Amino acid sequence: MFAALSLASLNHLLSQADWARARLVPFAGKSARIAMQPWLLDFAIDSDGRLEAATTVEPDVTMTLPFDAPLRALQGQDKVIEAARVEGNAQLATELSFVLRNLRWDAGEDLSHWVGDVAAQRLVHAADKLGAWHRDAALRLAENVAEYATEESAMLVRPPEVDAFGEDLRDFVDDLAKLESRLNLIVKQMA
Repeated sequence: MFAALSLASLNHLLSQADWARARLVPFAGKSARIAMQPWLLDFAIDSDGRLEAATTVEPDVTMTLPFDAPLRALQGQDKVIEAARVEGNAQLATELSFVLRNLRWDAGEDLSHWVGDVAAQRLVHAADKLGAWHRDAALRLAENVAEYATEESAMLVRPPEVDAFGEDLRDFVDDLAKLESRLNLIVKQMA
């Protein structure tokens, strides 16, 4: 069920992206596996650049994602890609990686079938503005919490204060070494 739903979703995105299908067409008949425990997605590329359920036992390329890939994805796709392990056909892996990284859902296109072009465009624009507002609000909240933690509550220390403390600590260690050598000199003179 996971594989069928994933392939249907990817093919829907590919149907909106002629450029992506064109990049995959040269690999028609090749198969791939994307593994992230406990899920496996085995697929082959058809002659139109779309994906279909794989019939081969051994894929031409295997991309293994770490178990924490969904959490890494919150930090950006690059974090997931850095942690992925790829085995097999390097050219196929490169093209698949490029296509999967750059596929985007055209929500306006899908909505236009139900509500018309103008309404779909307005809905997508409103959703974009709402998303931007949420990102901005989250950023401002994080900045305010950081300012409170460093300035008002003194729960955290600002970097210049840490640097100054480090310098003071080095001076103290130097002064302590000088005092120790003076004490050693005095002890030798008394003996």
